[in-house]
Amino acid sequence: MVVSTPTHPPARIRIVGTSGSGKSRLAEEVAARTRRARLELDEVFWDAGWTYRDLTEAQARVRAFLAAHPGGWVADGNWNSRLGGLMEPGTPGGADVVVWVDHPRRVVMWRVLRRTLRRGILREELWHGNRERVRSWLKWKPEDNILRWAWTSYPTMQRRMEARIAAGDPVVRLRGQREVDEWVRSLSSA
Repeated sequence: MVVSTPTHPPARIRIVGTSGSGKSRLAEEVAARTRRARLELDEVFWDAGWTYRDLTEAQARVRAFLAAHPGGWVADGNWNSRLGGLMEPGTPGGADVVVWVDHPRRVVMWRVLRRTLRRGILREELWHGNRERVRSWLKWKPEDNILRWAWTSYPTMQRRMEARIAAGDPVVRLRGQREVDEWVRSLSSA
């Protein structure tokens, strides 16, 4: 576990990672364990029909969430390009710590494959009526195929987060399930 100067125990926790890394499950568990409100950024930024929600409206939802939960929160999802600095450490109401779920690529790909198959076959609804479609598995563009997105975004996420750690940002890097479990247990003992 790599820890770069985070506050412990953190009150405001932002969880990031490649698609399929387990951000949402971890956020759900941390929110329940710490009794903090949770914000799923995919639900905020996606709208019906796999369209982006209006950026002003989406950012207003994030601001409202932050204002409603000044004592602490848990948020999962990346969305840096649309957040516009909201939730960043050092900003008013921003995260105390960014938790980077950094499983090995083979683990991430196995998880995203298993999850995508389940969602596609069972037609699970995600947000606002959106469902992953089986036909998207055949599309080449990563933006249209979650499996390719997970594969191609993995090294980009690593570079971005390693740069944040080098810059001294408050980042907890969790490599593997054992470190994830150990970090979650540390929240209970704090």
